[in-house]
Amino acid sequence: MLYKTRGIALSFIKYKESSIIARIFTETFGMQSYIVNSIRSKTAKTKIALFQPLTLLDLVVYHNKKKDINRISELKCNCTFHTIPFDIRKTSIALFLTELLNQALFDEGENEPLFEFLHDSIHMFDVVEKDFEIFHLQFLMQLTKYLGIMPESGISLLKEIGHFKAYNKDFCGKVDFFLKSSYEEYLRLDKAIRGEILMAFLNYYRFHYDSVKEFKSIQVLKEVFN
Repeated sequence: MLYKTRGIALSFIKYKESSIIARIFTETFGMQSYIVNSIRSKTAKTKIALFQPLTLLDLVVYHNKKKDINRISELKCNCTFHTIPFDIRKTSIALFLTELLNQALFDEGENEPLFEFLHDSIHMFDVVEKDFEIFHLQFLMQLTKYLGIMPESGISLLKEIGHFKAYNKDFCGKVDFFLKSSYEEYLRLDKAIRGEILMAFLNYYRFHYDSVKEFKSIQVLKEVFN
């Protein structure tokens, strides 16, 4: 049976000579894998760029809950990006967020509030023009609300992971900022503190999810925002 749903492209792997298997977080079915045939051929009608990290999609899909991999009947871009693919700083953040979502949402089912949050966050990230180098930190903490693991405060987060600055008021205050702030708010941080907060947040995710492991994109973030 065919279903219409929105989706967020997260990753894909090559399959056979000209096909791919794409991982897409969908509004209707949660995390799904789809085989897309012949998309890597010269005559492909569907462009592989539609499966680049965080692309927002409108889909018509076949869905059989007994199958691990289904198929896409139709797809189109839901919202054309104007900056993410063209700004290396945004691209590096997008790669990190994609890596995070692939790990944290590994077995996530239908969750409409989570999908709306992701969709709106990605769109906002594309349109923001400046002061976005902390966006991924804000995203990490806002996401905890929709995953049901939101900490009570900065100090409780740091205590839970055994961070050595759990009783440093200044550091805890910076962590609190990310728990309470919206994307429109900004906190200027030097790269060392930004990196330490990122590691604390990732350790918090690892504390709650065995599936969250290492991130290849972190080195890229460090180099781009050095």
